[in-house]
Amino acid sequence: MAKRESAWKGMSKTMRKKVFDYAEGYKSFLGKAKTERKAVDEIVSLAQENGFVEMDSAKDVRPGTRLYCVNRNKSAALFVVGKRPIAEGINIVASHIDSPRLDLKQNPLYEDADSEVALFKTHYYGGVRKYQWVNCPLALHGKVILGSGKEVEMTIGEKEDDPIFIIPDLLPHLAYKVQNKRKLPDGIRGEELNILVGHIPIEDKKVKEKIKLSVLNHLNKEYGMTEEDFVSAEFEAVPAGHPRDLGFDRGMLVAYGQDDRACAYSSLTAMVDLKTPARTCLAFFFDKEEIGSEGSSGVQSRFFDIVLSDLMEKMEPGYRDMDLRKMIARSKSLSADVEVAIHPTFKEVHEMTNAARLGRGIAITKYTGAFGKARASDANAEYVGQIRNLFNQKRIPWQAAELGRVDEGGGGTVALFLARHNLDVLDCGPPLLAMHSPMEVSSKADIYNSHRAYLAFFRSDLGPTA
Repeated sequence: MAKRESAWKGMSKTMRKKVFDYAEGYKSFLGKAKTERKAVDEIVSLAQENGFVEMDSAKDVRPGTRLYCVNRNKSAALFVVGKRPIAEGINIVASHIDSPRLDLKQNPLYEDADSEVALFKTHYYGGVRKYQWVNCPLALHGKVILGSGKEVEMTIGEKEDDPIFIIPDLLPHLAYKVQNKRKLPDGIRGEELNILVGHIPIEDKKVKEKIKLSVLNHLNKEYGMTEEDFVSAEFEAVPAGHPRDLGFDRGMLVAYGQDDRACAYSSLTAMVDLKTPARTCLAFFFDKEEIGSEGSSGVQSRFFDIVLSDLMEKMEPGYRDMDLRKMIARSKSLSADVEVAIHPTFKEVHEMTNAARLGRGIAITKYTGAFGKARASDANAEYVGQIRNLFNQKRIPWQAAELGRVDEGGGGTVALFLARHNLDVLDCGPPLLAMHSPMEVSSKADIYNSHRAYLAFFRSDLGPTA
Protein backbone atom coordinates (compact mmCIF):
# COMPACT_ATOMS: atom_id res chain seq x y z
CA MET A 1 0.00 0.00 0.00
CA ALA A 2 1.15 3.54 -0.82
CA LYS A 3 2.02 5.35 2.39
CA ARG A 4 2.55 9.08 2.72
CA GLU A 5 3.81 10.64 5.94
CA SER A 6 4.89 14.03 7.17
CA ALA A 7 8.32 14.98 5.85
CA TRP A 8 9.14 16.12 9.38
CA LYS A 9 8.76 12.59 10.70
CA GLY A 10 12.18 11.02 11.25
CA MET A 11 13.95 14.10 9.85
CA SER A 12 17.55 14.27 11.06
CA LYS A 13 18.90 17.31 12.89
CA THR A 14 21.17 17.99 9.93
CA MET A 15 18.26 17.98 7.48
CA ARG A 16 16.09 20.09 9.78
CA LYS A 17 18.85 22.71 9.90
CA LYS A 18 18.98 22.71 6.09
CA VAL A 19 15.21 23.21 5.97
CA PHE A 20 15.28 26.13 8.39
CA ASP A 21 18.33 27.74 6.82
CA TYR A 22 16.74 27.50 3.37
CA ALA A 23 13.57 29.12 4.71
CA GLU A 24 15.53 32.20 5.78
CA GLY A 25 16.69 32.80 2.21
CA TYR A 26 13.16 32.20 0.98
CA LYS A 27 11.72 34.71 3.45
CA SER A 28 14.27 37.30 2.36
CA PHE A 29 13.29 36.76 -1.28
CA LEU A 30 9.55 37.06 -0.54
CA GLY A 31 10.12 40.26 1.42
CA LYS A 32 11.89 41.90 -1.51
CA ALA A 33 10.06 40.38 -4.48
CA LYS A 34 6.54 41.66 -3.83
CA THR A 35 5.83 42.54 -7.46
CA GLU A 36 6.76 40.85 -10.71
CA ARG A 37 9.28 43.64 -11.43
CA LYS A 38 10.90 43.25 -8.02
CA ALA A 39 10.95 39.46 -8.48
CA VAL A 40 12.83 39.83 -11.77
CA ASP A 41 15.30 42.16 -10.06
CA GLU A 42 15.97 39.55 -7.36
CA ILE A 43 16.21 36.69 -9.86
CA VAL A 44 18.72 38.56 -12.01
CA SER A 45 20.72 39.68 -8.98
CA LEU A 46 21.08 36.14 -7.64
CA ALA A 47 21.81 34.81 -11.11
CA GLN A 48 24.60 37.33 -11.69
CA GLU A 49 26.12 36.56 -8.30
CA ASN A 50 26.34 32.92 -9.40
CA GLY A 51 27.96 33.31 -12.79
CA PHE A 52 24.99 33.77 -15.12
CA VAL A 53 25.58 36.22 -17.98
CA GLU A 54 23.12 38.03 -20.20
CA MET A 55 22.31 35.88 -23.22
CA ASP A 56 22.91 38.55 -25.89
CA SER A 57 26.44 39.13 -24.59
CA ALA A 58 27.41 35.45 -24.57
CA LYS A 59 29.91 34.55 -27.30
CA ASP A 60 31.13 31.08 -26.41
CA VAL A 61 28.29 28.74 -25.39
CA ARG A 62 29.48 25.34 -24.15
CA PRO A 63 28.46 22.80 -21.48
CA GLY A 64 28.25 24.56 -18.13
CA THR A 65 27.59 28.03 -19.63
CA ARG A 66 25.07 29.95 -17.50
CA LEU A 67 22.79 32.43 -19.27
CA TYR A 68 19.83 34.65 -18.47
CA CYS A 69 17.47 36.93 -20.35
CA VAL A 70 14.72 39.33 -19.30
CA ASN A 71 11.49 40.28 -21.02
CA ARG A 72 10.12 43.78 -20.31
CA ASN A 73 11.38 43.62 -16.71
CA LYS A 74 8.42 41.36 -15.89
CA SER A 75 9.50 37.86 -16.91
CA ALA A 76 12.84 36.10 -17.15
CA ALA A 77 14.61 32.91 -18.15
CA LEU A 78 17.77 31.19 -16.86
CA PHE A 79 19.77 28.54 -18.73
CA VAL A 80 22.49 26.09 -17.78
CA VAL A 81 23.88 24.46 -20.91
CA GLY A 82 24.16 20.67 -20.71
CA LYS A 83 26.52 18.04 -22.13
CA ARG A 84 24.01 16.43 -24.52
CA PRO A 85 23.16 17.98 -27.92
CA ILE A 86 20.28 20.42 -27.58
CA ALA A 87 18.47 18.62 -30.40
CA GLU A 88 17.76 15.80 -27.93
CA GLY A 89 15.59 18.12 -25.85
CA ILE A 90 15.95 20.13 -22.66
CA ASN A 91 14.51 20.16 -19.13
CA ILE A 92 12.19 23.09 -18.35
CA VAL A 93 10.69 24.30 -15.07
CA ALA A 94 8.18 27.14 -15.54
CA SER A 95 6.78 29.17 -12.65
CA HIS A 96 5.04 32.53 -12.42
CA ILE A 97 6.04 35.58 -10.41
CA ASP A 98 2.84 37.62 -10.39
CA SER A 99 0.40 37.41 -7.47
CA PRO A 100 -3.12 38.70 -6.74
CA ARG A 101 -3.06 42.35 -5.64
CA LEU A 102 -4.71 45.74 -6.06
CA ASP A 103 -3.64 47.94 -8.98
CA LEU A 104 -4.29 51.67 -9.03
CA LYS A 105 -6.64 52.89 -11.73
CA GLN A 106 -5.32 55.20 -14.44
CA ASN A 107 -6.90 58.21 -12.73
CA PRO A 108 -6.83 57.01 -9.14
CA LEU A 109 -6.62 60.08 -6.91
CA TYR A 110 -9.75 61.80 -5.62
CA GLU A 111 -10.91 63.74 -2.59
CA ASP A 112 -14.06 62.94 -0.65
CA ALA A 113 -15.32 66.28 0.62
CA ASP A 114 -17.76 64.82 3.15
CA SER A 115 -15.20 62.67 4.98
CA GLU A 116 -12.32 65.08 4.31
CA VAL A 117 -9.83 62.47 3.11
CA ALA A 118 -8.05 61.67 -0.15
CA LEU A 119 -8.17 58.19 -1.63
CA PHE A 120 -6.89 56.04 -4.48
CA LYS A 121 -9.30 54.07 -6.65
CA THR A 122 -8.12 50.53 -7.41
CA HIS A 123 -8.81 47.64 -9.77
CA TYR A 124 -8.11 44.25 -8.25
CA TYR A 125 -5.78 41.90 -10.14
CA GLY A 126 -6.37 38.16 -10.20
CA GLY A 127 -8.58 35.98 -8.04
CA VAL A 128 -8.86 37.91 -4.79
CA ARG A 129 -11.50 37.62 -2.09
CA LYS A 130 -12.14 41.32 -1.83
CA TYR A 131 -13.23 41.42 1.81
CA GLN A 132 -9.77 40.16 2.85
CA TRP A 133 -8.11 43.38 1.66
CA VAL A 134 -9.91 45.82 3.96
CA ASN A 135 -8.18 46.87 7.20
CA CYS A 136 -5.02 45.25 5.83
CA PRO A 137 -1.83 47.37 6.06
CA LEU A 138 -0.78 48.07 2.48
CA ALA A 139 2.41 49.20 0.80
CA LEU A 140 2.66 50.84 -2.62
CA HIS A 141 5.21 49.62 -5.16
CA GLY A 142 5.35 51.56 -8.38
CA LYS A 143 7.16 52.63 -11.49
CA VAL A 144 6.27 55.95 -13.12
CA ILE A 145 7.25 57.35 -16.50
CA LEU A 146 7.16 61.12 -16.03
CA GLY A 147 6.14 63.56 -18.74
CA SER A 148 9.83 64.28 -19.27
CA GLY A 149 10.45 60.60 -20.01
CA LYS A 150 12.33 60.06 -16.77
CA GLU A 151 11.67 56.71 -15.06
CA VAL A 152 11.01 56.77 -11.33
CA GLU A 153 10.63 53.76 -9.03
CA MET A 154 9.12 54.00 -5.59
CA THR A 155 8.31 51.79 -2.63
CA ILE A 156 6.28 53.23 0.24
CA GLY A 157 5.19 51.28 3.29
CA GLU A 158 7.86 48.61 3.68
CA LYS A 159 10.33 50.41 5.97
CA GLU A 160 9.56 50.69 9.68
CA ASP A 161 9.32 54.50 9.51
CA ASP A 162 7.31 54.58 6.25
CA PRO A 163 3.63 55.46 6.25
CA ILE A 164 1.31 52.63 5.25
CA PHE A 165 -2.07 52.68 3.51
CA ILE A 166 -5.38 51.01 4.28
CA ILE A 167 -8.91 50.37 2.99
CA PRO A 168 -11.20 51.02 5.96
CA ASP A 169 -14.06 48.61 6.59
CA LEU A 170 -17.45 49.62 7.93
CA LEU A 171 -17.85 49.38 11.69
CA PRO A 172 -20.21 46.61 12.91
CA HIS A 173 -22.46 49.13 14.68
CA LEU A 174 -23.65 50.52 11.31
CA ALA A 175 -23.21 47.56 9.00
CA TYR A 176 -26.53 45.77 9.57
CA LYS A 177 -28.47 47.14 6.58
CA VAL A 178 -25.68 48.30 4.28
CA GLN A 179 -23.31 45.35 4.48
CA ASN A 180 -24.40 42.46 6.71
CA LYS A 181 -27.15 41.28 4.38
CA ARG A 182 -24.85 41.01 1.41
CA LYS A 183 -23.51 37.64 0.29
CA LEU A 184 -19.87 37.09 1.25
CA PRO A 185 -18.37 37.79 -2.22
CA ASP A 186 -20.12 41.18 -2.15
CA GLY A 187 -19.18 42.03 1.42
CA ILE A 188 -16.77 44.46 -0.18
CA ARG A 189 -17.33 45.26 -3.84
CA GLY A 190 -14.70 46.11 -6.39
CA GLU A 191 -15.51 49.81 -6.51
CA GLU A 192 -15.33 49.95 -2.70
CA LEU A 193 -11.65 49.00 -2.59
CA ASN A 194 -10.54 52.61 -2.14
CA ILE A 195 -7.28 53.28 -0.30
CA LEU A 196 -6.85 56.11 2.21
CA VAL A 197 -3.83 58.20 1.19
CA GLY A 198 -4.16 61.67 2.74
CA HIS A 199 -5.92 63.88 5.24
CA ILE A 200 -4.17 67.27 5.78
CA PRO A 201 -5.41 70.09 3.49
CA ILE A 202 -3.13 72.75 2.04
CA GLU A 203 -3.53 76.34 3.25
CA ASP A 204 -5.01 77.89 0.11
CA LYS A 205 -8.54 79.28 0.09
CA LYS A 206 -8.64 79.42 -3.70
CA VAL A 207 -8.24 75.66 -4.09
CA LYS A 208 -11.38 73.52 -3.86
CA GLU A 209 -9.81 70.07 -3.37
CA LYS A 210 -7.22 70.98 -0.77
CA ILE A 211 -6.40 67.45 0.44
CA LYS A 212 -6.02 66.06 -3.08
CA LEU A 213 -3.66 68.90 -3.96
CA SER A 214 -1.71 68.26 -0.78
CA VAL A 215 -1.14 64.65 -1.90
CA LEU A 216 -0.14 65.80 -5.39
CA ASN A 217 2.28 68.32 -3.89
CA HIS A 218 3.91 65.56 -1.89
CA LEU A 219 4.25 63.30 -4.94
CA ASN A 220 5.68 66.16 -6.97
CA LYS A 221 8.18 67.14 -4.29
CA GLU A 222 9.34 63.58 -3.59
CA TYR A 223 9.16 62.02 -7.06
CA GLY A 224 8.57 64.80 -9.61
CA MET A 225 5.08 63.47 -10.41
CA THR A 226 2.11 65.37 -11.74
CA GLU A 227 -1.45 64.06 -11.79
CA GLU A 228 -1.22 63.16 -15.48
CA ASP A 229 1.77 60.90 -14.74
CA PHE A 230 -0.56 58.35 -13.14
CA VAL A 231 -1.60 57.36 -16.66
CA SER A 232 1.93 56.12 -17.45
CA ALA A 233 2.50 54.49 -14.07
CA GLU A 234 2.16 51.03 -12.57
CA PHE A 235 1.27 51.15 -8.89
CA GLU A 236 0.57 47.91 -7.04
CA ALA A 237 -0.89 47.86 -3.53
CA VAL A 238 0.36 44.79 -1.65
CA PRO A 239 0.37 43.78 2.02
CA ALA A 240 2.98 45.71 3.96
CA GLY A 241 5.47 43.96 6.22
CA HIS A 242 7.88 41.08 6.00
CA PRO A 243 7.41 37.29 6.02
CA ARG A 244 7.19 35.68 9.46
CA ASP A 245 7.59 32.27 11.03
CA LEU A 246 4.29 30.70 12.04
CA GLY A 247 3.55 28.51 15.06
CA PHE A 248 5.35 27.68 18.28
CA ASP A 249 7.62 25.26 16.43
CA ARG A 250 8.30 27.72 13.55
CA GLY A 251 7.66 24.91 11.06
CA MET A 252 5.43 27.09 8.87
CA LEU A 253 5.82 30.55 7.47
CA VAL A 254 3.28 33.18 6.51
CA ALA A 255 3.82 35.75 3.76
CA TYR A 256 2.24 37.50 0.83
CA GLY A 257 2.86 36.21 -2.69
CA GLN A 258 3.83 32.58 -2.05
CA ASP A 259 1.62 31.73 -5.02
CA ASP A 260 3.74 31.37 -7.02
CA ARG A 261 7.01 32.81 -5.76
CA ALA A 262 7.43 29.63 -3.70
CA CYS A 263 8.07 27.78 -6.96
CA ALA A 264 9.98 30.68 -8.50
CA TYR A 265 12.45 30.78 -5.62
CA SER A 266 12.88 27.01 -5.29
CA SER A 267 13.47 26.57 -9.02
CA LEU A 268 15.80 29.59 -9.03
CA THR A 269 17.96 28.13 -6.26
CA ALA A 270 17.91 24.77 -8.03
CA MET A 271 19.38 26.46 -11.11
CA VAL A 272 22.00 28.17 -8.97
CA ASP A 273 23.01 24.81 -7.42
CA LEU A 274 23.14 23.09 -10.80
CA LYS A 275 26.62 22.39 -12.18
CA THR A 276 26.88 20.93 -15.71
CA PRO A 277 23.80 18.76 -16.33
CA ALA A 278 23.36 16.05 -18.93
CA ARG A 279 20.59 18.01 -20.69
CA THR A 280 20.40 21.76 -21.07
CA CYS A 281 18.14 23.19 -18.36
CA LEU A 282 15.85 26.20 -18.44
CA ALA A 283 13.93 27.94 -15.67
CA PHE A 284 11.17 30.27 -16.85
CA PHE A 285 9.64 32.94 -14.62
CA PHE A 286 6.46 34.30 -16.20
CA ASP A 287 4.10 37.19 -15.49
CA LYS A 288 0.31 37.39 -15.92
CA GLU A 289 -0.56 33.83 -14.86
CA GLU A 290 -3.18 35.12 -12.43
CA ILE A 291 -5.18 36.65 -15.30
CA GLY A 292 -4.79 33.83 -17.82
CA SER A 293 -1.15 34.26 -18.89
CA GLU A 294 -2.11 36.94 -21.40
CA GLY A 295 -0.02 39.91 -22.52
CA SER A 296 3.52 40.37 -23.77
CA SER A 297 5.08 39.10 -20.52
CA GLY A 298 2.88 36.02 -20.06
CA VAL A 299 3.58 32.47 -21.17
CA GLN A 300 1.24 32.91 -24.15
CA SER A 301 3.54 35.55 -25.60
CA ARG A 302 6.32 34.66 -28.02
CA PHE A 303 8.95 35.04 -25.28
CA PHE A 304 9.04 31.24 -24.98
CA ASP A 305 9.79 30.83 -28.69
CA ILE A 306 12.26 33.71 -28.87
CA VAL A 307 14.32 32.44 -25.94
CA LEU A 308 14.56 28.90 -27.29
CA SER A 309 15.25 30.12 -30.83
CA ASP A 310 18.06 32.31 -29.51
CA LEU A 311 19.62 29.40 -27.64
CA MET A 312 19.28 27.10 -30.68
CA GLU A 313 21.04 29.66 -32.85
CA LYS A 314 23.93 29.88 -30.40
CA MET A 315 24.28 26.10 -30.12
CA GLU A 316 23.18 24.98 -33.60
CA PRO A 317 23.87 27.88 -36.02
CA GLY A 318 21.69 27.75 -39.12
CA TYR A 319 19.09 25.43 -37.61
CA ARG A 320 15.73 24.99 -39.34
CA ASP A 321 12.40 25.83 -37.71
CA MET A 322 11.51 22.11 -37.76
CA ASP A 323 14.68 21.41 -35.74
CA LEU A 324 13.41 23.78 -33.04
CA ARG A 325 9.94 22.20 -33.03
CA LYS A 326 11.37 18.69 -32.69
CA MET A 327 13.72 19.81 -29.91
CA ILE A 328 10.78 21.22 -27.94
CA ALA A 329 8.76 18.05 -28.49
CA ARG A 330 11.65 16.01 -27.04
CA SER A 331 11.84 18.24 -23.98
CA LYS A 332 10.50 17.59 -20.48
CA SER A 333 8.83 20.21 -18.34
CA LEU A 334 7.32 20.86 -14.95
CA SER A 335 4.66 23.48 -14.49
CA ALA A 336 5.86 24.70 -11.11
CA ASP A 337 2.80 26.04 -9.35
CA VAL A 338 1.42 25.67 -5.86
CA GLU A 339 -1.32 23.26 -4.81
CA VAL A 340 -4.03 23.79 -2.19
CA ALA A 341 -3.51 22.22 1.23
CA ILE A 342 -6.36 20.75 3.28
CA HIS A 343 -8.05 23.50 5.26
CA PRO A 344 -8.50 22.30 8.86
CA THR A 345 -11.84 24.10 9.25
CA PHE A 346 -13.39 23.72 5.79
CA LYS A 347 -12.55 20.11 4.96
CA GLU A 348 -15.76 19.65 2.99
CA VAL A 349 -14.27 21.35 -0.10
CA HIS A 350 -11.60 18.66 -0.35
CA GLU A 351 -11.81 15.05 -1.49
CA MET A 352 -9.60 13.72 1.26
CA THR A 353 -7.99 10.81 -0.59
CA ASN A 354 -6.78 13.21 -3.29
CA ALA A 355 -5.93 16.28 -1.24
CA ALA A 356 -2.53 17.70 -0.27
CA ARG A 357 -1.35 18.03 3.33
CA LEU A 358 1.07 20.63 4.61
CA GLY A 359 4.41 19.03 5.36
CA ARG A 360 4.14 15.96 3.14
CA GLY A 361 6.37 17.34 0.43
CA ILE A 362 5.87 18.60 -3.10
CA ALA A 363 2.50 17.85 -4.70
CA ILE A 364 2.15 16.20 -8.11
CA THR A 365 -1.04 17.26 -9.89
CA LYS A 366 -1.74 15.14 -12.96
CA TYR A 367 -4.49 17.43 -14.23
CA THR A 368 -5.75 20.89 -13.42
CA GLY A 369 -8.80 22.75 -14.70
CA ALA A 370 -12.33 22.94 -13.33
CA PHE A 371 -15.47 20.82 -13.32
CA GLY A 372 -15.04 18.36 -16.26
CA LYS A 373 -11.29 19.14 -16.49
CA ALA A 374 -12.08 22.28 -18.49
CA ARG A 375 -8.90 24.14 -19.54
CA ALA A 376 -6.81 21.33 -18.09
CA SER A 377 -3.45 19.90 -18.96
CA ASP A 378 -3.69 16.17 -18.29
CA ALA A 379 -0.24 14.55 -18.12
CA ASN A 380 0.13 11.08 -19.61
CA ALA A 381 0.77 8.10 -17.35
CA GLU A 382 4.22 7.48 -18.83
CA TYR A 383 5.50 10.92 -17.88
CA VAL A 384 3.93 10.87 -14.43
CA GLY A 385 5.63 7.54 -13.91
CA GLN A 386 9.01 9.02 -14.82
CA ILE A 387 8.65 11.90 -12.35
CA ARG A 388 7.28 9.68 -9.60
CA ASN A 389 10.15 7.22 -9.97
CA LEU A 390 12.70 10.05 -10.06
CA PHE A 391 11.44 11.48 -6.76
CA ASN A 392 11.34 8.03 -5.18
CA GLN A 393 14.90 7.30 -6.28
CA LYS A 394 16.11 10.59 -4.80
CA ARG A 395 14.07 10.08 -1.59
CA ILE A 396 12.17 13.32 -2.11
CA PRO A 397 8.86 13.48 -0.21
CA TRP A 398 5.96 13.90 -2.62
CA GLN A 399 2.20 13.51 -2.68
CA ALA A 400 -0.47 13.25 -5.37
CA ALA A 401 -3.21 15.87 -5.12
CA GLU A 402 -5.80 17.86 -6.99
CA LEU A 403 -7.53 21.17 -6.36
CA GLY A 404 -10.71 20.37 -4.44
CA ARG A 405 -13.72 18.11 -4.94
CA VAL A 406 -15.20 17.54 -8.39
CA ASP A 407 -17.65 20.38 -9.20
CA GLU A 408 -16.45 22.39 -6.18
CA GLY A 409 -14.47 24.81 -8.33
CA GLY A 410 -10.97 24.50 -9.69
CA GLY A 411 -8.15 26.43 -11.28
CA GLY A 412 -5.44 26.35 -13.88
CA THR A 413 -1.70 26.84 -14.36
CA VAL A 414 0.68 27.51 -17.24
CA ALA A 415 0.76 23.77 -17.99
CA LEU A 416 -1.81 23.86 -20.81
CA PHE A 417 0.16 26.61 -22.59
CA LEU A 418 3.38 24.61 -22.36
CA ALA A 419 1.55 21.52 -23.60
CA ARG A 420 0.58 23.40 -26.78
CA HIS A 421 4.23 23.10 -27.80
CA ASN A 422 3.85 19.29 -27.80
CA LEU A 423 6.14 18.55 -24.86
CA ASP A 424 5.59 16.51 -21.70
CA VAL A 425 4.40 18.65 -18.79
CA LEU A 426 3.26 17.93 -15.24
CA ASP A 427 2.11 20.31 -12.50
CA CYS A 428 4.37 20.07 -9.49
CA GLY A 429 4.59 22.42 -6.48
CA PRO A 430 4.22 22.81 -2.71
CA PRO A 431 0.78 23.07 -1.04
CA LEU A 432 -0.43 26.29 0.58
CA LEU A 433 -3.12 27.31 3.03
CA ALA A 434 -5.06 30.56 2.49
CA MET A 435 -3.99 30.75 -1.16
CA HIS A 436 -4.66 34.12 -2.86
CA SER A 437 -5.11 35.84 0.48
CA PRO A 438 -2.92 38.72 1.68
CA MET A 439 -1.06 36.23 3.91
CA GLU A 440 -0.51 32.69 2.59
CA VAL A 441 0.80 29.79 4.67
CA SER A 442 3.40 27.18 3.69
CA SER A 443 5.41 24.44 5.39
CA LYS A 444 9.14 25.04 5.43
CA ALA A 445 9.65 21.33 4.74
CA ASP A 446 7.59 21.56 1.54
CA ILE A 447 9.45 24.61 0.27
CA TYR A 448 12.85 22.98 0.79
CA ASN A 449 11.74 19.71 -0.76
CA SER A 450 10.43 21.65 -3.77
CA HIS A 451 13.97 22.93 -4.25
CA ARG A 452 15.26 19.34 -4.03
CA ALA A 453 12.61 18.13 -6.48
CA TYR A 454 13.39 20.77 -9.11
CA LEU A 455 17.13 20.19 -8.73
CA ALA A 456 16.63 16.43 -9.21
CA PHE A 457 14.55 17.12 -12.31
CA PHE A 458 17.17 19.45 -13.78
CA ARG A 459 19.85 16.80 -13.22
CA SER A 460 17.74 14.03 -14.79
CA ASP A 461 18.03 12.55 -18.25
CA LEU A 462 14.57 11.07 -18.73
CA GLY A 463 13.83 9.10 -21.87
CA PRO A 464 10.95 9.61 -24.33
CA THR A 465 7.39 8.75 -23.31
CA ALA A 466 6.08 8.06 -26.80
